[in-house]
Amino acid sequence: MALSREQLAQRVAQELHDGYYVNLGIGIPTLVANYVPEDMEVMLQSENGLLGMGQFPTEDEVDADLINAGKQTVTMATGASLFDSAESFAMIRGGHVDLTVLGAFEVDVNGNIASYMIPGKLIKGMGGAMDLVAGADNIIVTMTHASKHGVSKLLSNCTLPLTGKGCIKKVLTDLAFIEIKDGKFHLLERAPGVSVEEIVKLTEGELVVPDHVPEMKF
Repeated sequence: MALSREQLAQRVAQELHDGYYVNLGIGIPTLVANYVPEDMEVMLQSENGLLGMGQFPTEDEVDADLINAGKQTVTMATGASLFDSAESFAMIRGGHVDLTVLGAFEVDVNGNIASYMIPGKLIKGMGGAMDLVAGADNIIVTMTHASKHGVSKLLSNCTLPLTGKGCIKKVLTDLAFIEIKDGKFHLLERAPGVSVEEIVKLTEGELVVPDHVPEMKF
């Protein structure tokens, strides 16, 4: 069974480490804030100028002036700070973020990512995606494995305009957790109830499958 948005966020949260500074992109990545382990100290950064982002607010906690990069209302954790976008991107471009989590339309076997534009369709803008993929060494992409028409998004070569080249090493889809190295996708884990055969069928780029592929644990 394919992972839900919440399960994707839970699995990403397992990649966090104590003391990490983590940038969460818009969409599914923002949900990771709800699943940071209680015994772990992690500072979540939103590119619009917030370091120390907390969980999404309850109805009583909503502050319309406190938003993340996706214009969603958020909370601030103890020790959080606010600053302008120039300061925020200085952190990103300077390599001071330990982990970046963002979405994508396509990823290919060379670690290229297309995440900001579909020709002929209206978009809000590229946001900070290009800076994020250029300034981070540790990036996890969250995405659906294939389109609603069953077309793979894990490709030999991206077909959409690139956001970054050779920068992606790990991809978490609703079907699998995959590492990119040596010009190939390497299957690390599969979603509970999802078969290896299904993942292979929906992966257009070359996929290396070990003898045993464990199911993800939650």
